[in-house]
Amino acid sequence: MELRQLRYLAAIADAGNLGRAAEALYVSQPALSYALRRLEAELGVRLFDRHPGGVTPTPAGRDVIAEARRTVRQADRVVAAAERHRRGQTGVLRVGFEASGAGELTTRARAEFAGAHPGVRVEPKRFDWGGETAALRAGQVDVAFVWLPADLGGLHSEIVHTEPRVVGLPAGHPLASAEGVSIMDVKDEPLMWTERAPREWVDWWAVNPRPDGSAPRWGPTNDNVEEMLEQVAEGTAICFAPSSMALYYARPGLSWVPLTDVEPLRVALAWADGGPLVEAFAAVVRALAGVRRTSAAPPRPR
Repeated sequence: MELRQLRYLAAIADAGNLGRAAEALYVSQPALSYALRRLEAELGVRLFDRHPGGVTPTPAGRDVIAEARRTVRQADRVVAAAERHRRGQTGVLRVGFEASGAGELTTRARAEFAGAHPGVRVEPKRFDWGGETAALRAGQVDVAFVWLPADLGGLHSEIVHTEPRVVGLPAGHPLASAEGVSIMDVKDEPLMWTERAPREWVDWWAVNPRPDGSAPRWGPTNDNVEEMLEQVAEGTAICFAPSSMALYYARPGLSWVPLTDVEPLRVALAWADGGPLVEAFAAVVRALAGVRRTSAAPPRPR
């Protein structure tokens, strides 16, 4: 038994006439009559009573036709599911980021993409301190918001977001209520840092060297944002972060103050391999960020 025979069966029942069914199926009437006889022989029952006006389903035929219709509909759903995958309308999109990612853009992009692609499950994947590019190369995520500087060699990338930096201070710090501070105002404060990120990434965040040529006063290390903020809140050290951290990581014992004289964070959208889902997500991010697609070479680490 073939799916084609079941489609023929449903068409004959709909038309009530072999000639009209043959026309609808774009086959010859003799070929359709032969296919019907073969199916009846295979099933061992007569499916239609023939009469001068056409054909009428037998009791057995009515049951078989009902099952044939269900089978054809299910086959059509199988094809449609495959087609949606081919077009990138279903599946899973894994979006990497660290800490606050690209701020509100990260959340809005995921939400808008999910609304436009209801069959796609969007999975946010958070990484610690510069781990997004390694995750892309390892195939752990499909696309990621990457904090620069980063080694984007071999990856596709576009700058999609910038934001000022802030300093995280213990709530009791003399500068905790200031409207803004200079990097030199906190140059002697012990600074949180990490050994998990590339050195150029650490130095950029630490503003090393400082404008006067001095090196930061290195404080304790940490492996993730929670460890960093815990030590800042308890007064062990200070930290530098993007301004979105002040919204996403507000907590007792911690104050965020704008840094007034350092360059802002740039965030790139990056991916290793394209595809319908990645391209669709990138288009959403571009639209929200108000940037044009660029074919420029990816930026190198600073």
